[in-house]
Amino acid sequence: MKLVGIEFAPLCVPMHRRYEVLAGAGAFLSFAIGGFLGLFICLYLLFTPLWFLVLLYLAWMYLDRHTCENGGRTSLWVLNWRWWYHLKNYFPVDLDCVPGLALNAKLNYLFCCFPHGVLPVGPFNALASGCNKFHQSYPEFIVKTAVVPQLFLQPFLRELALGMGMISCSANSLNYELSRPEGGHIVTLMPGGAMEVYNVQPGKYKFVVKNRKGFVKVALRNGSPLVPVISFGEIDVLDQIEISGLRKYQEFFRKYLGFVPVIFNGRGFFQYSFDVIPRRKPITTVGYFGESEDEPGIGTTEKYDA
Repeated sequence: MKLVGIEFAPLCVPMHRRYEVLAGAGAFLSFAIGGFLGLFICLYLLFTPLWFLVLLYLAWMYLDRHTCENGGRTSLWVLNWRWWYHLKNYFPVDLDCVPGLALNAKLNYLFCCFPHGVLPVGPFNALASGCNKFHQSYPEFIVKTAVVPQLFLQPFLRELALGMGMISCSANSLNYELSRPEGGHIVTLMPGGAMEVYNVQPGKYKFVVKNRKGFVKVALRNGSPLVPVISFGEIDVLDQIEISGLRKYQEFFRKYLGFVPVIFNGRGFFQYSFDVIPRRKPITTVGYFGESEDEPGIGTTEKYDA
């Protein structure tokens, strides 16, 4: 139903679709404002009888500050939350592969994922969570997601990130993970980083690769194959709203804080025209790995057009 230019959601919607919308909203809002919310909670508790809990938690954060550089602290319980199952089905996120590189559990791999998107969901849902086809087809691999180290300075949100298998994207962190002698470790990295967020426009795929050679050196140093991964549809779930004069402030945040604050538009809980929830658009994550054309392991595709 459309009223005053706003397209409203139907009243009679299956309950599982409501769960999926909640999962999509919760995931995006957790990482968009979760750090600020955690900081606000800490500041509030400082002026209550529970102030000592804040000091204890800050002490824990200090003692635990190197965990993100030393392989993280993945929780299988967190990775198997029902939340990720509903999030994957919300868009939905699917995994496909172009037959090429046969994955060897004795090696460690660096998956180079494009594009970054406003808040990337394709690589995590298709490769890292516990409810995807990759996990079912390659249970012998442990997948970690490399993110900006500033994320681990944010109260409470850092615990969720660590539980989801996230590690720092610093050279030391990547070296630690890719040098594991037992093999069977995969790190998903978005080389475009925060710079690629500027390019988020539905239907336009523009990757930032030039002058990004550090990840190649890390892979060569550790003998880890580079595997290209592209998430088609990642840039279609949100529109970026560009405002004159905003770019200089975004550059400040990117240079000194490691992330780019953007103003984006998606859908709401009960209407499809505006708000901060990502749109229900299919995302297909395509990786250059598979046993062979006859034995693809996950699935094959002949052509994907950007």
